[in-house]
Amino acid sequence: MVANKWLMLGCASLALISSHAFAQAPAAADDIAKTDGPITQASDIVVIAGIGYRDRTDTPEPVLKYGTEYFQRFEPLTAGDALKRVPSVTFLSDVIESDAPRLRGLPPGYTQILINGERVPGSSADRSFFLDRIPAELISSVEIVRSSSARRTGDAVAGSLNINLRDGYELNGGYVRAGGLVYDDNELEPSLGLVWGGAVGPGRLLLGANLQGRHNPKKKESYRYGDSPENNADYATDEFDNREDQTDTRDGKDYSFNGSYEIDTGNTNFKLNGFYVKTDRTETERSFEYDDATAVTGPVPTGNLLSDNANVAKIDQENFTIDGKLSHEWSAGKTSVRVGYAKFIEDRRETEYEIGFDVDEGDDPEFEGALTQTDIKDQEFSVKLEHEVPLSETMKFVFGGFYQDKNRRTGIFEAESDDNGDAGFDWNQFERNPTELAGAFGDLEAADGGDNRIKEKRRDAFALVEGNMDSLKWEAGLRYEHTKVRISDYTVDADLRDQKASYDAFLPSASFKYSLTASDRIIGSVARTLRRPEFNYISPALLEEEVGDSDLLGNPQLRPEKAWGVDLGYEHRMGTGGIVGVNLFYRKIKDLIELTNTGVEGSEGEGTFVYQPKNVGDGKVWGVEFDLSTNLGVIGLPDTGIFGNVSWLDSEVTDFAGKRRFNDQSKYVYNFGFIQDFPKAEAAFGATYRKQGAAFGRVISEEVTTTYGADLEIFVEKRFGKKFTIRAVGSNLLNGAKREVFNKFDNLADQLDRNFDEYELESEKAGPVFQVMARMAF
Repeated sequence: MVANKWLMLGCASLALISSHAFAQAPAAADDIAKTDGPITQASDIVVIAGIGYRDRTDTPEPVLKYGTEYFQRFEPLTAGDALKRVPSVTFLSDVIESDAPRLRGLPPGYTQILINGERVPGSSADRSFFLDRIPAELISSVEIVRSSSARRTGDAVAGSLNINLRDGYELNGGYVRAGGLVYDDNELEPSLGLVWGGAVGPGRLLLGANLQGRHNPKKKESYRYGDSPENNADYATDEFDNREDQTDTRDGKDYSFNGSYEIDTGNTNFKLNGFYVKTDRTETERSFEYDDATAVTGPVPTGNLLSDNANVAKIDQENFTIDGKLSHEWSAGKTSVRVGYAKFIEDRRETEYEIGFDVDEGDDPEFEGALTQTDIKDQEFSVKLEHEVPLSETMKFVFGGFYQDKNRRTGIFEAESDDNGDAGFDWNQFERNPTELAGAFGDLEAADGGDNRIKEKRRDAFALVEGNMDSLKWEAGLRYEHTKVRISDYTVDADLRDQKASYDAFLPSASFKYSLTASDRIIGSVARTLRRPEFNYISPALLEEEVGDSDLLGNPQLRPEKAWGVDLGYEHRMGTGGIVGVNLFYRKIKDLIELTNTGVEGSEGEGTFVYQPKNVGDGKVWGVEFDLSTNLGVIGLPDTGIFGNVSWLDSEVTDFAGKRRFNDQSKYVYNFGFIQDFPKAEAAFGATYRKQGAAFGRVISEEVTTTYGADLEIFVEKRFGKKFTIRAVGSNLLNGAKREVFNKFDNLADQLDRNFDEYELESEKAGPVFQVMARMAF
């Protein structure tokens, strides 16, 4: 099947090249806000003189665009790091990591992630994509698409984040990047890159490669408190149960390559894109559990050590996309076709060994060893056809179709290991490791719901009208999406194994930009969008004790959540490049997927139940977003640039316990900073400060409040002529900390009565990261 798709893609590309019946696709269709312009010289990327600003886009949609000159001086390692400096993007990641973005603070599945204007598959069951897999060095620009358009799939309740990679018509010449990063534990990691673009044959070629060392050493502490029924209203923290000390180090390498080849003959344009990332990563955790809040002595009964745990996860990931686009202008208008193939592969092998010393007097310590093998393959083949017809000098009609064939295979297999040694009560946790005691693992067996195949086929059609008048640009359209889903779960009975579902959605949208003056304009949009069900919710498997002590039964007949959204903003140009904007947004979401009680008794007996996700909820999201980037030329400081953004975020959902925000939505997020350039000295320095508000999440049997410390970054830059730049950057200079407060319950009844099973205070902290990076153009 895969081979056939590759053959189809190759044949389609060759046929399209030889054909002259197609037209260049509108820029908005493929790259959203990408506009034509002069080819950038490599030296202009290496040596940034002056201040970088947010770009002012001219498409009707509300889009914020940020080029590399806005980010580069702070040397972000990944696309996720770059997005820390734009409005309304939050993360719920570990400290000094920026993986799954949460636009408007909503869970990652509500945000559509695009690369070069097209969706990409990822490992997460909520359909999100980790942006820390994309090296920042390969990026041409990032865009926040606040509302939707009929041109693109409607999976964008919160909005879309588009990552434009460099192509051959954006770069002339080449440059190398080399440097290193030093972490709090004195680990040194390399960072190397090479990018080249130029004319080859009848077109232009761009090639890029990047090696990025990744390292994240963290320390965690957890304090847990037992049940205190005499103080249910406000939980008392004086019933101490145990303390856990943990080191968590994540170490690895990312290898990435991208390339593009484009032929533009005026009426005909052909472009071939390719992108590949390979990640080798090891996550090592070692934790000690004590029965004392401060002591670190040996095992009980003579000491305080309750357990010693060693957990190691080895992760191999591959992510690649390839697509060919052909467009042609002919007598009937403009026609474009795009054929793409994307694939994600993850191989994760995790071992966990634990020795428990909290046993009855005279008993030996208890040893447990477990292996979890996770294999995910997610691949998508897609074809998009679009045709544009002029209606007048100021209006055009666009229509087209979209086909996608998605296949996702998930395998989660488990095995156990016997004790192959003697722990004893003279165990020294600082000199020995539980892995020493591990015997051979038994046969791997599929976990419940852990061996399934999902096939999803989409057939979309869309049409829209665009207008471009003197002071008004607008777009109005309609998209129809038809989806068929088949899931085959090999961990359930044969009569339940194969399940099918289908659903349809009509998604209207409209947007405009109205210029009040040459510097002022109003931007508005309204659109209907959706969020498709998570993969782990549509399996028919029954997962025991997945909801506290209760069970979870999947629902293959889940439908997408649907939302109406409105954005209204104002934007003012300041001087020659500065810009300030404010935006109001609102989303009304129907058919929210919530867990419902089936009334069936759970596997743990009386007081437990079987829960199932269903489309039964409603919610709303709203907020205000402000952003600014400008120099201070108005007060005589043209070489001083300031930038900042702040977003106030709010929402409301009614769940089993009453009203709350959407889970883990921060109340606010802001970032501000400055850049001071010294043109005569060919030097610059600057700083940026970021903070996001507390987030609260509530599910059946557990509640968590998460807070983050602030993040401070500083850079110093020296330029040497027009081809060489060196920068020193310090990040996480405030020793970023993440703190979580957990309320845990056995079941829903206890949760409503505030009868706690456990109360936990967890914190993790990481130290500063320093990097020195040099670039040289050639």
